Amino acid sequence: MARQFFGTDGIRGRVNRRPMTVETALRLAIAAARTFAPEGGREVVVGRDTRRSGEMIEAALVSGLSSMGLTPVRIGVVPTPAVALLARETGAAFGLMVTASHNKYEDNGLKLFSPEGVKFTDEVEETLEAAMFDAFEGAYAVPEAVAVPRDMTGAASRYVGRCVEAIGKGADLSGLNIVLDCANGAAYQVAPEALRRLGAQLTVIGDRPDGLNINAGVGSTATGALKAAVLDQRADIGIAFDGDADRLIVVDELGHEVDGDQVMGLIATELHRKGRLRGGGMVATVMSNMGLAEYLKDLGLTLERTKVGDRYVGEHMRAHGFNLGGEQSGHIILSDVSTTGDGLLAALQVLSVLAQSGEKASTVARVFTPAPQKLVNIRYNGANPLDLPRVAAALAEAEALLGSQGRLVVRKSGTEPLIRVMAEALEEGLMQKALGIAVDAVQSEA
Repeated sequence: MARQFFGTDGIRGRVNRRPMTVETALRLAIAAARTFAPEGGREVVVGRDTRRSGEMIEAALVSGLSSMGLTPVRIGVVPTPAVALLARETGAAFGLMVTASHNKYEDNGLKLFSPEGVKFTDEVEETLEAAMFDAFEGAYAVPEAVAVPRDMTGAASRYVGRCVEAIGKGADLSGLNIVLDCANGAAYQVAPEALRRLGAQLTVIGDRPDGLNINAGVGSTATGALKAAVLDQRADIGIAFDGDADRLIVVDELGHEVDGDQVMGLIATELHRKGRLRGGGMVATVMSNMGLAEYLKDLGLTLERTKVGDRYVGEHMRAHGFNLGGEQSGHIILSDVSTTGDGLLAALQVLSVLAQSGEKASTVARVFTPAPQKLVNIRYNGANPLDLPRVAAALAEAEALLGSQGRLVVRKSGTEPLIRVMAEALEEGLMQKALGIAVDAVQSEA
């Protein structure tokens, strides 16, 4: 049975349209309470980003949790990894984050975290989906057990403290001129606070959220403003987060974007140099560039791949003893500190290396030569084109053309009606030819 609520990263969609309604949030809160804390009497950490609908969705969650005898602990506007951290550190039954990540304000979503601060598996989400359909049919807490919500003060500063501690005592960013783009989102307070604690000279943009401007022309998916500011300020580096700050994009002093693969390569190199890289390498998804794998191989390290989604990366890391993993899009997990993608934590790692090296960001943050790679997003209406035999045949032809000299990754987005087609190869012409075959086939049926 096809999922009706959960996608690749929680629940997400247009506000006040199914599945992203207050009814869905209420059902999820009740179903999660019955699934994870059926006896009641426990706390649940609830955070949100800055979009206008956040408080509305939060209120539905709070109502559902309270009705089941669980105490909602509201921690306010914080990055998603702060919810994961505080769920783990406070012994909560689970954590809930209200966010649509990099999407615009018209969308919202819900992310869940276990008491260990990790995202739930597909199997658990399927169990929750089934429980959500019957949420209004079961029993609720008796009147005297109905819980009273509370607000946690200092949650954001507590998260900042953990991130700053992670880069070690004596860390000093006072020699760096940094432009910070907070996407008018969840990092607009915590990221400047963290960098100022470490002495950085800051220019901050995207730090004036109004509920409607999250990810609007700023942030990790719209880096034009950051690039311009880096050049205008003659900054050493620029850092952009997305709306919930679980990912980052780096811009060097020349105004060039540095993707998550390069950032992961940089962090892997540094951890390996210090003898702190566990698992003999790192974990990434099928979207990460072949060049990263070749670079790590030269260091005697491995790159293990999962399907797209930082929760799949995290699952593989925990199962196989890795402490570094992430996605090309900038979700990076440093599991010695955080259990999920954490843009601020990754940024501090990069900035620490840059400060210690005394070199330019354009040198430090480019550790390997990428193989030619291109991603094309194709919007479709109606049925999934990938289900058609003629599309499947064309994709098989493209894969055969690449052989061992490249890769083709074609997948349906879990959050939007998009087919994502990615091709890469050791030779540009081969990549373009295979990509053309795949794109033409999907577009003809979109």
